[in-house]
Order: sequence, then C-alpha cells, then structure tokens
Amino acid sequence: MDAPARLPRRAVSAAANWLRDRRWYLKHRPLEAGGHELALLRGGEAYFADLVAAIDHAMAEVWVASYIFEDPAVDPSAARVAEALAAAARRGLRVRVVVDGFGSRLALPGLRAVLEPAGVDLAVFRPLTGWWHWLQPRQLRRLHHKLAVVDGALAWCGGINLIDDRLDQHHGWSDSPRLDYALRLRGPVVGPIAQTLSAVWHRAWLGHDWRDELRALVRHPRPMARVRALWRGLRSPRLARRGSRRPATEGAAPGRAAFVLRDNLRQRRAIERAYLDAFRRAREGIDLVCPYFYPGRAFRQALLDAAARGVQVRLLLQGKVDLPLAALAARGLYEELLGGGLRLYEYTPAFLHAKVARVDGDWATVGSSNIDPLSLLLNLEANVIVRDPACVAELRLALDQDFAAAREVRAEELVAQPRWRRALHRGLVALLTRAYLWMASGPDRS
Repeated sequence: MDAPARLPRRAVSAAANWLRDRRWYLKHRPLEAGGHELALLRGGEAYFADLVAAIDHAMAEVWVASYIFEDPAVDPSAARVAEALAAAARRGLRVRVVVDGFGSRLALPGLRAVLEPAGVDLAVFRPLTGWWHWLQPRQLRRLHHKLAVVDGALAWCGGINLIDDRLDQHHGWSDSPRLDYALRLRGPVVGPIAQTLSAVWHRAWLGHDWRDELRALVRHPRPMARVRALWRGLRSPRLARRGSRRPATEGAAPGRAAFVLRDNLRQRRAIERAYLDAFRRAREGIDLVCPYFYPGRAFRQALLDAAARGVQVRLLLQGKVDLPLAALAARGLYEELLGGGLRLYEYTPAFLHAKVARVDGDWATVGSSNIDPLSLLLNLEANVIVRDPACVAELRLALDQDFAAAREVRAEELVAQPRWRRALHRGLVALLTRAYLWMASGPDRS
C-alpha cells in the first residue's frame, strides 16, 4: 500500500499559525493575556475624539462595526467619524465599515453618500430592503457589535454606537448625554477583535454581492487571476507584530484582558458564562450596569447567591425609559431581587445605555451585551474582560458617581401595586419573551 501523501511543510505551518491565532475562539472560557494598555472612555464625546484621532493617524487600514451609525446629515458626531473614515480612504488606506441593517437602516443613504465616493467599503449586515425581509425569523438576530481596529494595533470595544450622546433614534435630541462606556486597547486582545471584525464584514459583504462576483469570475479571461484578486481583497486585518512601525508605548501597563464573543456557533453562551464565573468568585462587591435587564434563572440565582454570601450587589438600571416593555420586564424582577438582598438603582439624569460590570477589585467587563434574551441568546455581541486592578479601580470610581446620581428603589415602593398585577406583568413579559425566542429559533450561521 502506498504511503499517504504528506502535506507540504508550508501548508502545515500555515494551518498551525491559523489555529494558534484563533485558539481564543476554540475555548469555552475567555483566553486572558497580559501586557495590555487599557484606557476607559466614558461617553461618546470621549470615544469619538479618541477614535477620530487614531483614524487621522492611521497608516494602513481601519475596520469599524456598529449597530447604529447615524446619518451624517443629521448628526454632527456621526459626521465627524464618517468624514475621518472617508479621508483615510482618500489617503489610500483600506477602510471597511459594517453596520446593522436594522439599527442603521434609515441612515444608509446618508452614509453611502459620504463613505462610498471616498472608497470606503460599506457592508450592511442583514439588510431590510424589502417587505419580505421582515417576515424572516433570522432577521431578529442582529449585529450588535461596537468595535473598531486601526492598523491592527489599536482596538475599541464597548457599548457606544456611532450616534451623538444627546440624540436618540426614538426620542430625538435631549440636553443630557447618554451614560455609556468603551475601552481602548493595545496588546494581544487586538488580534481576536480584528478577526471578529473581518469575519462579520466579509459575511455581510459577500451576502450582498456574491452573485456579481460569481458572474465576473465566470466571464473573466483568467479565472485564477480573478480568484487571487478576490482573495487579496478578503484578507483579514494585518495585525501589528514585534518590530512594526507602531511600537507599543514605553511603560505599558501589564494589564490582563480577554475578548469574549457571543455568536450562534461555538461561542453561544461565552459572555453569560464569563459573568457567572465572576459572580461565583465574588467576595466583596458586584456592580452591574445594564439598560435592558431580564436574565434567566441561573443568572439571577448567581446574583442572589452572592448577596447571600455577604457580597454587596448593586444593579443600575434605566430610570428614564426608552423602551417601555424592557423597563416593565426588569421591574417584574424587582421583588425577587430586593427580597434577596440586592440593591437596585434607577438612573434618571439621562438615558442609560452602558453595559458594564465590576466584581471585587480585579474583574470588570465593558461591551455591547445587555442582560436579556436578545443579547444572551440571539444577537452577535462582543465584550472585553479586564483583570487589571488599575483599570478596574478607575471603573469603580466612575460607577460610584453613576450610582450616586441614581435613585435607589426601596422594597416598600412595591407594596403600592397589587401582587396579582405584578405577577400578571411578569407572566406577560415571560410569554412575550418565549414567543420572540421561538420566532427567532430558525437555523443560523452567525
């Protein structure tokens, strides 16, 4: 019998490198690494200034993903980012942007008018261009990322969409900015963020133009040359290496961080598991900030168990309501949570959009994931786990200010509403949630 053919050494090496670079995705728990520079950004004003400055100094490429990218014609903050992206493309950089087809659907004409003439590659994730799209259950699963990568060296992850803090898509302009957070990162975690951005952009891009590419391939006089050209265009972001032209800043903090993703393949419950693991290890305090809070039983029980161990557990939820059903769902849990020793606060100075948590003095997360069925079971979400004491301490100070500006909910307030009505509200929300999840439970390849 002939000996089996061996793969070329170069192919084996390439496969090994591919697996090594993506081992973070193959694990069920966050793959932490040290050596990160971490910067906490509070609010869109700080985030936009930081992102635009990096785009203005970019030398090779820029990748951006956002659930909402507002129309530059109506939003000066969105216009500022869009113009920076367009200017980078005109300088010859590769600039790729992916937005969600629902969150950004009304802004698409304005975005295309600014970005595409400059050479920005704008992709739309699950566009809603016809009435039939609204009848497809998979359309309920949305791209909820808020990510950016510049030159494979700097990354941003958080809850901040590309829309002014004072502008709400449903309620218009207001005087007070939304409460929100993001992180800027330099270090090993940039690689997984860049790979995620590349994957979701390619998925959205090929989804809308693959038929045109196939026709061009068939008609091309040299098909293999066309395939190679397409492959060059689909390469992942170039990651910064040692000795690159953008060296890390001297004295970089030895912060530990990990990127954690929620998708519909291997990482279906990765973000939820990260929260549960941290809650179960908590010994002193848990701060959880989330506008849309309707977790499953295991999540609630982990918080109740922590409180029973003597951990101070504080939840900051929305007091200025943007989506009444979401607020009703969260308030249906108040009796259980207050009875279990948790302290509940409602943030009333402005709309609350932050999705952050702090556990003791050495664990925090900032990202896009709410604590509700849409984020934990359906949407594409992205968070960063931080294990750096200095960054966690900075977040803790900021959260103390946020809680101080909020109104604490007292157990006696719940007595005013009859118990049967509270039970009815909670049952109705649970029924609607199950119906929504059933509608969205069709096959998916996120």
